[in-house]
Amino acid sequence: FNISSLAVSHSETPGLSRMTFVIEGDDKVQEQVTKQLRKLVDVVKVSDLKGANAVYRELSLVRVNATAVTRSEIIQIVEIFRANIVDVGHDSLIIEVTGDEDKLESFVTLLKPFGVLEIMRSGRLAMVRGVSPEPNANGSSGNPDGVLANDVQGAREDSSQVKPTPLLPPG
Repeated sequence: FNISSLAVSHSETPGLSRMTFVIEGDDKVQEQVTKQLRKLVDVVKVSDLKGANAVYRELSLVRVNATAVTRSEIIQIVEIFRANIVDVGHDSLIIEVTGDEDKLESFVTLLKPFGVLEIMRSGRLAMVRGVSPEPNANGSSGNPDGVLANDVQGAREDSSQVKPTPLLPPG
């Protein structure tokens, strides 16, 4: 299998980090990855978001050539994509854009004629819509690209008390 995206950050719970993996592979591969994650001592919960009603976003920083002649045209593209200019240099701009993968790809495609100098992407972030992720009828709460979201406990003295909260049926 291949991990095509991995994003990790602090969560709303002190000492707990949230990881979002995008796994390339069939259902069997995704099930195997889920089982392996549940075996890890510091994993609190694994959620398969395949097919779930969820919000998916990525963030990208793009450095683009921007001369006095091209700057206004680049700014128009930035406004159309509801992006933000986060740094202005003598001959370049750094632009922040968020959205789904297609939006980010389209944005970069439009900037290529100006000269894209550098791109940095966060990887996909995912969150189930509503109050909390609930498994659907087949035990999954997922998305077509195999996003797995995990809550991982930070370092602590007694990690033996951490048990995964399965959202998928065992086996």
